[in-house]
Amino acid sequence: MQTVKERAPEGQGAVKRFPFRFTPFICFLLILGVALCLASFGLTTWYFTDFIKGDISSAYEWIKYVLLYGVSVAGTVIFLSILIRSEYLLTAQKLRIRFGVIVSSYDLKSIRSVKHLRGSDKLAVYFERDKYMMIVVNPSWYDDFVKSLLERNPKIGFDFVTAEEEQNLRKK
Repeated sequence: MQTVKERAPEGQGAVKRFPFRFTPFICFLLILGVALCLASFGLTTWYFTDFIKGDISSAYEWIKYVLLYGVSVAGTVIFLSILIRSEYLLTAQKLRIRFGVIVSSYDLKSIRSVKHLRGSDKLAVYFERDKYMMIVVNPSWYDDFVKSLLERNPKIGFDFVTAEEEQNLRKK
C-alpha cells in the first residue's frame, strides 16, 4: 500500500496519509473480533426470535436484547474502523492520528525532534515536555514521513540513534 496525496485548499501543502502497519497477529485479532461480534449478533437474533414467540411483556428481556444488539453492532463498527481507517495524516499545521473512530491531533509546532532508532528500526517523534510517540508505518515510508514533517516545520530536529546508543538509553 502506498501513501496517498490529496489536494488541500490553496496556500497549504498537500495532506499526506500514512496507513498504520499492523502485525499479522493484530490483524488476526481484529478480524477475530469482527467475527465474534457478527456471531454474537446472529446468536442474539436466534434467541430474540424465540423471545418474540413467547411472552413479550418483560421489560428486562427487551433491555437485554437492545444491549446485546448494541454491543454487537458497536464492536463490529469499532473493529472494522480500526482495520480500515487507521492512519497518520500530515496537514499543513497538524499531525492527526486516526485509529478507527478515535482521532487525536498534535500541532506540528509542538514536535521537537524525530529519531530513527536503528537498533529496533522504529521511528520516534518527540514533543515538548518529554512526551514521545512511536510511528507505526511501513519502514520504507520513514524517509517520506520525516521529509513531509520537515517540509511543514523545518525547526524539527532529525537524528539517527545507533543500536548501542539505544541500549544505553534503555539502561537509564
